[in-house]
Amino acid sequence: MDGRKRVVIEGVYPEIDCGRFPIKRAVGERVNVEADVFSDGHDEVAAFLLYRKADADEWSELAMTPLPNDRWRASFRIEEMGEYLYTIKGGVDHFSTWRKDVLKKIGAGQDVIVDLAVGVEILRKAAKGPDDDGSAELLRYSELLESMAARRDTESVEALLASEGFSRLFRLCFRENLATIYGKELRVTVDRKKALCSAWYEFFPRSCPQEGKTCGTFSDAEKLLPEIARMGFDVVYLPPIHPIGKTNRKGKNNSPKGLPDDPGSPWAIGSIEGGHKAICPELGTMDDFVSFMKRASELGLEVALDLAFQCSPDHPYAREHPEWFKWRPDGTIQHAENPPKKYEDVVPFDFECESWESLWEELKSIALFWIDKGVKIFRVDNPHTKPFAFWEWFIGEIKEAHPEVIFLAEAFTRPKVMYRLAKLGFSQSYTYFAWRNTKWEITEYMKELTSAPVREFFRPNFWPNTPDILPEYLQYGGRPAFIVRLVLAATLSPNYGIYGPAFELCVSEATPGREEYLNSEKYEIKRWNWDAPGNLKDLIARINRARRENPALQEAHNVKFCEADDENILFYCRATEDLESVILVAANLDPFHAHEATLQIPIGELGISEGQSYLLEDLLGGEKFISQGDRMRFRIDPAVIPCHIFRVRRRLRRESDFDYFM
Repeated sequence: MDGRKRVVIEGVYPEIDCGRFPIKRAVGERVNVEADVFSDGHDEVAAFLLYRKADADEWSELAMTPLPNDRWRASFRIEEMGEYLYTIKGGVDHFSTWRKDVLKKIGAGQDVIVDLAVGVEILRKAAKGPDDDGSAELLRYSELLESMAARRDTESVEALLASEGFSRLFRLCFRENLATIYGKELRVTVDRKKALCSAWYEFFPRSCPQEGKTCGTFSDAEKLLPEIARMGFDVVYLPPIHPIGKTNRKGKNNSPKGLPDDPGSPWAIGSIEGGHKAICPELGTMDDFVSFMKRASELGLEVALDLAFQCSPDHPYAREHPEWFKWRPDGTIQHAENPPKKYEDVVPFDFECESWESLWEELKSIALFWIDKGVKIFRVDNPHTKPFAFWEWFIGEIKEAHPEVIFLAEAFTRPKVMYRLAKLGFSQSYTYFAWRNTKWEITEYMKELTSAPVREFFRPNFWPNTPDILPEYLQYGGRPAFIVRLVLAATLSPNYGIYGPAFELCVSEATPGREEYLNSEKYEIKRWNWDAPGNLKDLIARINRARRENPALQEAHNVKFCEADDENILFYCRATEDLESVILVAANLDPFHAHEATLQIPIGELGISEGQSYLLEDLLGGEKFISQGDRMRFRIDPAVIPCHIFRVRRRLRRESDFDYFM
């Protein structure tokens, strides 16, 4: 310990669980860092943000800006994928202390000749330091100061000390040997941009059979890709594409007794045809899958695969590695269950088995196998039912070799468990969005997701439906309900997805008393009419186009809820920091009745002055109108359209924009 180091550094933000976990960013985002940096006495303090790529040797350094109450702030922009480190340095700034005191004394008419001699000494001592590049400048300023002191030219001294060039000398005079370094190097995990902003479309390839076929193939599914791309999605997510077990195969509507021609659940992975590294024969071959991937890429789509670490009783692992599973006293393998629910067609891995290390390595090899085929996005099934330690190791291993890989956690479980998984490395996470329907529920939930510290490590992905989830709001609200949930998902979160074509066809028939689809596609092959009347495909295309063209909808934490004097009207604003992109969204949460409300527009925060006109363009309907002031009376009828997405143009041309005297 060096007792001469007087500065204290604490209250560093962001710092997750005392530095145990990294924060998350995508390429191009900024890391805003704050800390309490202070010292005893009245001396000035200097604080610096240090950051570097984890594999770099040298730190980059930024001077931090002082805020009230000894708080300091600085930020840096992320330029590459991988891992970054950051920390804080602070120390007493003797040069700035001296400069401040001399200026005060001159202002008070006091003699400063001796004080100027002290300043000359500070500058010359610093010139002898290790920074050779600044020595000449320090000596020049010391000679200039000495000359002014000799002439007792306090007026010139005052001007010199107040100059920007002179004030910048503090960095050259800073005594590094007496600086305090924060005791931790904090981490930033940096993903590619798609981890921050993406639009997912989920569908079952087997449910798009061509005429005369009983089961769809990758070749059939490939023909649907242009329409999915036209709707504006950039991720196509496929449920498991592997061979399906026959033992305890489920029948229609999750019946425990399947019929011979029932296709079974894709999540019951593994049969005599292979396991997690094989293709279901009914879907085609590996070459067919590669062709599907290639066509998707040509259309600007990326394929996401389901990563479900579980097996059918018929999986080759059950024969080749029985030590990886639990066996009951009667000699039967333990199937998955969550009483009273039973999953007789699925057997979980025993992560507490003696051979856990070989199990972990094999599961890692599954991901690497598909990465080698070109897959860079995985939706992970039920990660909360596997050990935390496994995910920290697994994701760390994968992303060290492949930082571009994105993992979406399908974990509908307790909040702390969901957040822990995000801290361990999952790039995105499913949320409770499907069950947040009222104004209060939505605003409070968004407040939770966008507030510290959650915003630093948890990236939500909003899904209004999944093959497992058909919320009551969609069951009873009709077409307006589907539009409302679509608009909210797509404009509240930069990451969102839908399970289609059930969603765009507004399928709402549920199993009685449950939030599950009747005749669920999980257990049977569907023959969808993708172009059925009343579908939402064109509306989806307009919404996704709005997301692509308006950067305000591509950011994660810029949602501001605004006042609307009707509890059924949700009104919010999203804007980029530079206010070049501004979006207003008004949604009628009541799918049955029209409502009218006065909307409070935060014109001051949007750079619009009182009395200034601004243009509103409805990105769904195409209407444009000019408004003025901070209030707008608006009626929203769900029978027409239940939501509006307004793009705001803040500046209209005025007389001052024209030059009549050219």
